[in-house]
Amino acid sequence: MPNQPAFQNLNGHQYMALTTYRRSGAGVPTPVWFAQDGDRLYIITVDGSGKVKRIRNNAGVHVAPSDARGRVLGPEAAGAARVLPPAEATHADACLNRKYGFQKRVFDLMGVLGRRKRVVLEVAPASSQ
Repeated sequence: MPNQPAFQNLNGHQYMALTTYRRSGAGVPTPVWFAQDGDRLYIITVDGSGKVKRIRNNAGVHVAPSDARGRVLGPEAAGAARVLPPAEATHADACLNRKYGFQKRVFDLMGVLGRRKRVVLEVAPASSQ
């Protein structure tokens, strides 16, 4: 479907299941907040989390709409993820702020109070890598 927008399976959803892969090849789905801008998805998470470690080892991911508990609600799509350098993360953070508003700001405050370093992940369609 070359004329279909990337990740259209996520339209209208607040959560997605981000599946990252262990060295063994086993998939690990995790429900996350996300914001979409064009053909890119942005996710904020704690540096050093399992998903960040797995993405640094293997950029291949799958995404699917889900509920807050990670129950998949629709078809999945393949993507390639990377950890954004801080200089590129500002735009992603703004996209997440627009989508989640007050909830995102509370999440940010909890991160500051917990003194946990945060990183932004970018997921691109697998075909554009």
